[in-house]
Amino acid sequence: MKTEEILAQPARILQQGDRERYFADGFIGVSALVPDHWLGRLNEVTSDFVELSRSVQGKDPRFDLEPDHTADAPRIRRLNSPVDFHDVYWEFASRGPFVDVAVDLLGSNVKFHHSKLNFKWSGGGEEVKWHQDIQFWPHTNYDVLTIGVYLDDVADDMAPMGVVPGSHEGPLFDLYSTDGAWTGNLRDEDLPAVDLASAVYLGGPAGSITVHNCRSIHGSPPNMSPRPRPLLLCAYSAADAIPITNLTAKGLHAEHIVHGEAARWARFDPRPCLLPPDWGRTGFKSIFEHQQGLM
Repeated sequence: MKTEEILAQPARILQQGDRERYFADGFIGVSALVPDHWLGRLNEVTSDFVELSRSVQGKDPRFDLEPDHTADAPRIRRLNSPVDFHDVYWEFASRGPFVDVAVDLLGSNVKFHHSKLNFKWSGGGEEVKWHQDIQFWPHTNYDVLTIGVYLDDVADDMAPMGVVPGSHEGPLFDLYSTDGAWTGNLRDEDLPAVDLASAVYLGGPAGSITVHNCRSIHGSPPNMSPRPRPLLLCAYSAADAIPITNLTAKGLHAEHIVHGEAARWARFDPRPCLLPPDWGRTGFKSIFEHQQGLM
């Protein structure tokens, strides 16, 4: 749907001004949108996974662990695809307020794409370098967005996510290094072309949400505070935005219609998109592993 058509539809959960700002800036933050009853359920199951991680060493499909993770001091970078591992996450992603947000910004027909839970652990939880999302998982058009909810209060010193306003309307950058290795972040030599000083950092009380377009440049510094910063993220697309790669093909709920109807026609944006490596051959690592050059 065209922007004006989406905005002409009655809002389901967002204020009209928030919707207009999303299309103008490529992102929004809304304070305390997710109600307490959802936060309670999400935090309970998330705590269970933290406890489970204590017994994990090395590779595990559920977890991306920091190198110094131990049973006594768990340090989780990411819970991978949480909707595949617990029904509460999927219930929230498919029937919770995220769906209303997605409909308000994508139109009536919306698909779920994937999810992750980034912990940004306390005392140095790793930075996420400046990047754009869509080069990781290209679609036939750019009506793709990611919605996040902070599961706890996030103050300025807890490394909230920053987004560069208007960058969704700018160029897509090359996320390969000059020697051809996928890094998943903008090259240092490209950063002067981006107005990083204008970045807006989206924190807030528990239940606050972040929404950013798949072309928006975003990132976050290390979390040097004494508290982790869990951010549950779900990506959605318009029904006529079709994935080009098979990154999420094995996901239990990938491309599930969460509102409206499936598309009969794919819609193509004429602007080109960088292709990532063949994840089927190379294997996908988390953004942290790619950006830090970890195996």
